[in-house]
Amino acid sequence: MAQLWGGRFTKATDRTVYDFNASISFDKRLFHEDIQGSTAHVTMLAKQGILTERERDEILEGLSGIRGDVDNGILEIDINCEDIHSFVEAELIRRIGDTGKKLHTGRSRNDQVALDMRLYTRKRVAVTDGLLKELLTVILDVMEENLGTYMPGFTHLQKAQPTTLAHHFGAYFEMFRRDRQRMADLYRRMNYCPLGAGALAGTTYPLDREYTASLMGFAGPTLNSMDSVSDRDYLIEFLSALSTVMMHLSRFCEEIIIWNSNEYQFVEIDDAYSTGSSIMPQKKNPDVAELVRGKTGRVYGALLSLLTTMKGIPLAYNKDMQEDKEMTFDAMDTVENCLILFCGMLRTMRFRSDRMAQSAMKGFTNATDAADYLVGKGVPFRDAHGIIGRLVLYCVEKNTSIDKLSLEELKGISDQFEADLYDAISLETCVEKRLTIGGPGQEAMRAVIEKYREYLGESALADLTTDESYTDR
Repeated sequence: MAQLWGGRFTKATDRTVYDFNASISFDKRLFHEDIQGSTAHVTMLAKQGILTERERDEILEGLSGIRGDVDNGILEIDINCEDIHSFVEAELIRRIGDTGKKLHTGRSRNDQVALDMRLYTRKRVAVTDGLLKELLTVILDVMEENLGTYMPGFTHLQKAQPTTLAHHFGAYFEMFRRDRQRMADLYRRMNYCPLGAGALAGTTYPLDREYTASLMGFAGPTLNSMDSVSDRDYLIEFLSALSTVMMHLSRFCEEIIIWNSNEYQFVEIDDAYSTGSSIMPQKKNPDVAELVRGKTGRVYGALLSLLTTMKGIPLAYNKDMQEDKEMTFDAMDTVENCLILFCGMLRTMRFRSDRMAQSAMKGFTNATDAADYLVGKGVPFRDAHGIIGRLVLYCVEKNTSIDKLSLEELKGISDQFEADLYDAISLETCVEKRLTIGGPGQEAMRAVIEKYREYLGESALADLTTDESYTDR
């Protein structure tokens, strides 16, 4: 059992305790980050004269060999080691001898793991941002293709006013754009290097922390060594941001599930993103949408778990913090998989514009426009509201819609109605006359879409990271 400590102890750790304490089963995914951090650390040590150039080159060659052998499947990570840091150091010493024992000069496992987790999370933030950008591209494509696809807009799950599919999808564009803004905000705030903080109080070695930070693309070093090793705010922020992403995906999935139902038939989900029933041959189930909706609670659980873990921990590092990894890794994986699958489902989905338009014509979605018509005739809005209310009641009793009534029937409710009402309450008129920015009219929507295209032309966070050693899992 390779350990980085032991001189103080007179007997071996109980195997059960060792297994309970070990983290290599899950922190092995930090392997590339551990190599990256060690490479930067050794480079800095040589620059400062703490290591000789020969020692630096020998260690760097050893680290590079370990990385290459693991990547190529020649070397397996030894799960009997306590953690990934122990594995790398033990393997380095096995390969290059005593020089490898100098790798850990001027650092602690506390700042080492803080660095590894921050490097890994920084990359996953960038990956999530890239997937969100891809989703936004798909949403925008749907918007551009459906400027004139009329559908009912809802409040309280009841038909309210007519809108377009482009306008409806635009609401989700705004949601996921805010999610990307949260990723960028988090990226900037977490992009500081904790390496050099030591166990909690720095080190007596003349480290150049600014140089080390620059080697790994950080904005600079962290400024308090105690906070450096005990900070998990960036993980809490990331889990919070991921929870918000999942909330938005879940809302979107809920609507797709409703739209896919026999009662609505607004959309048809592609066969590749649907499943059937083992007993009912007619079924085509929206399982991807349902699973994304269900996995939202899983990501919420990770956030709540880490908040609970951190709430009572005194400064500085405590072993409780080892519990930050498994739940965070699972949440990262879950969100990325959900974004990939949801994006594919959305890209291949077929929209039933005929069904949407028919639905918009029912449910009196044009009632507000009918009231506005009366206001245009000089009727006070409150009086117009009452007139249209009576008109709707009349239609309900007759099982018809406003546009199906004869002019004689309309005048029976109010003598202000004229033949031009029919045009005033058509779907096209109801939608297209709403031209204020943010509205569903095509002129307003085209202006917004142009802004969205310009936005998507900007760089993604993934463009900021150039380390190609990262792999998704």
